[in-house]
Amino acid sequence: MKITTVLFDLDGTLLPMDQDEFTKGYFALLVRKLAPLGYDPKAVIDAVWHGTGAMVKNDGSRRNCEAFWRAFTAETGGTIERDLPVFEDFYGNEFDRVAAFCGFNAEAAKTVALCRALGFTPVLATNPIFPPVAVETRLRWAGLRGEDFAHITHYENSRYCKPNPDYYREILRTLGRSAEECVMIGNDAEEDMIAETVGLRVFLLTDCLISRNGSDLSAWPHGGFAEAQDFLRALA
Repeated sequence: MKITTVLFDLDGTLLPMDQDEFTKGYFALLVRKLAPLGYDPKAVIDAVWHGTGAMVKNDGSRRNCEAFWRAFTAETGGTIERDLPVFEDFYGNEFDRVAAFCGFNAEAAKTVALCRALGFTPVLATNPIFPPVAVETRLRWAGLRGEDFAHITHYENSRYCKPNPDYYREILRTLGRSAEECVMIGNDAEEDMIAETVGLRVFLLTDCLISRNGSDLSAWPHGGFAEAQDFLRALA
């Protein structure tokens, strides 16, 4: 079947980063933001991880944002009415400073532009554990905009997370696409390449490779942006 749609991961794919450095910088700013609410820094970090875990385990019965806030407030004893506006303000302001912990590669935006030039529909398939404003901000760091994609996953419009194959099935349902006409490009051998089990074709971007299980990379087409661009041209 002819390929019509290309899904791109964001963190470590379109946006170069060391995941550990990004997480440390992000948490340092977040706990400072929440300090006036009386939260202990460790308690904030534990609660965010608890909320993230709830999203990763989400079985589709609720939106990821609902799973996160139920778990976060249960951990902290706070309320969504009090805490959500503070988080939204953080993502709209201080979060921008986390860019210092990320890299930049102009080939990322060029690859998305090539995708459109070849007649493919680009989709941002970033793990939906952040609100829309945080995704848009990270896209800007990568030299991209929300308008560059036909669909963007975030914690308000998703009910699953990677590496759950249902995350990819949900995107297919939303787009009205079959798996056979879609490609997933990402840097995580487990979270992104699992799209292959749903029927998508895949490409593993190795610039910021994550391979927790020591996967055999030869199992998939792989390489840097030059190779990814050649891969897309061959599909056109």
